[in-house]
Amino acid sequence: MRRRLVSLGAVLTAALAGCGVGTAGPAPAGPPASGLRAPGSVQYNAQVYFVGPYGVRAVTRRVPHPASPQQALDLLLKGPDAAERARGLITEVPSMPGRPIATAEAGAVDLYLPVSVAGMTDGGGLGVTQLVCTAANAVVPGGKQPPAVDVRVHEPGIPGTWTVRCNAAGNVVPVPSGS
Repeated sequence: MRRRLVSLGAVLTAALAGCGVGTAGPAPAGPPASGLRAPGSVQYNAQVYFVGPYGVRAVTRRVPHPASPQQALDLLLKGPDAAERARGLITEVPSMPGRPIATAEAGAVDLYLPVSVAGMTDGGGLGVTQLVCTAANAVVPGGKQPPAVDVRVHEPGIPGTWTVRCNAAGNVVPVPSGS
């Protein structure tokens, strides 16, 4: 019986010694959690499209209220921030004599360019894609998801418009006539 008690005591001692509870006290764990919203608060984000090594990429910008297509374009025209540039993101939207203007209505955006599309393709041609996808992914009345938003492009000196959409992959695709 005594032998069993000694054996049981040895097993308990070994188990307690190996449970990971040390005598050093608590270890510092770093600063408190941050980045969490206060209960009941609301956050809004705008999708802005830049060009990276593998094509057009969306980045999220925090905004104080839902961003209209014009507000999203204004964020795009500021260019990538330092962190985005460090990730290799650039803009191919060229300097223009004016700014693009975007107006929204139910399910559609009218995008008025200050220069022709032909005048925007010097940097590689993705500037128009950046503009269209940024406008389509903003808040557009009508409840359509961004890939279903029609973007009607107006070029100076060219009569009429042409309509495109920004698909989920960030590519601009034409909308067939009559759609």
